[in-house]
Amino acid sequence: MSEMLRVHQLEVLYDTSQVLFGLSLHLNAGETLALLGRNGAGKSTTMKAMAGMIASRSGDILMQDRSIKGMPAHLIARAGLAYVPEDRQIFSELSVEDNLDIAFKRGPSGEDHWPIERVYEMLPLLKPLRKRLGGLLSGGEQQMLTVGRALMGNPRILLLDEPSEGLAPIMVQKIGELIQSLKATGTSIVLAEQNLHFCLGLADRAVVIDKGSDVFTGSIEALNADAQIKQRYLSV
Repeated sequence: MSEMLRVHQLEVLYDTSQVLFGLSLHLNAGETLALLGRNGAGKSTTMKAMAGMIASRSGDILMQDRSIKGMPAHLIARAGLAYVPEDRQIFSELSVEDNLDIAFKRGPSGEDHWPIERVYEMLPLLKPLRKRLGGLLSGGEQQMLTVGRALMGNPRILLLDEPSEGLAPIMVQKIGELIQSLKATGTSIVLAEQNLHFCLGLADRAVVIDKGSDVFTGSIEALNADAQIKQRYLSV
């Protein structure tokens, strides 16, 4: 199984406050990796560091054995890594279709696996809303749009930062179904979540973060069976 992404001994600071302390993880091709931890544990910081949105003090980030540490975020995106932020950041004054069109780019080798009609097939809720302004969508619809926007860039790796956060249960279910469908296409996914139960049945492996360090790495089944780890780090 080929390796798509590796984070090695990553350390990140915000001004003088250190947030990540030697964090390490890896993502295999076609795998869904759950990045779990309480609020404030460092999940979003890890995602932003991988996407090039914040700088790291030390350590390394490798994408298919090539270091991307220190690269500008737009070059990391061109290399095939797409980041879906927790706060969505859609263009509220543009239509759904314009939000998608504006994000189009071919993959690193010229791939066009995600034309807009295929995105609509993957996200059928969006197609009847294609002319609606982004700011008029519900939270769940906006979340679907952010994933669709990421797919329009033909990524090899998809980073999903707490996609179920703040959504109604029916939309959480639909987001889970979407991740299953993306996994079935062979997409390599890092899924940052607080909710272990949401990740069961979606993720292959899990990394648990606490206070900026990785404290567990293993299969999602092993994590779910470890009551001590869940109680100590996930409050399950």
